[in-house]
Amino acid sequence: QVQLVESGGGSVQAGGSLRLSCVASEATSYMGWFRQVPGKEREGVAGIGRADMVTYAPFVKGRFTISRDNARKTLYLQMNSLKPEDTGMYYCAIGYADSWSRLIPGDYPYWGQGTQVTVSS
Repeated sequence: QVQLVESGGGSVQAGGSLRLSCVASEATSYMGWFRQVPGKEREGVAGIGRADMVTYAPFVKGRFTISRDNARKTLYLQMNSLKPEDTGMYYCAIGYADSWSRLIPGDYPYWGQGTQVTVSS
C-alpha cells in the first residue's frame, strides 16, 4: 500500500513563503498537489510527471513551484508570494498516467492526510 505523508504547513503572513514536502513510501511517476477549503471542491494546484514535466493551476502559476527528488519519493511545493486565498488544506497525491497534466482529483487514487496552510492578511 502506498503511503504519503505531507509536512511543512503552517501560518504565514501574506507575501510570505512556505515549502511543503510529501514523502512517498515508494518511487512515483505522477504526482500532484491539491488544496481544499471548507465548502469548496478540492482543486488542483500543481502536477509533475515523468521527465520532470510540470503543470500549474492558473491561480498559482508564477508563485508556486513543484519539484521532486531524484529518487522520486519526495515531492515539494515551494509557495512564494502567498495570498490569504491560498489558505487551505494541502494534499499530495499519486495519480494515474498523465494525471499530472489535468489535476483532476478523481484521477488521483492515493492521497496523503494533508497539511494546513493559513495565510493572514
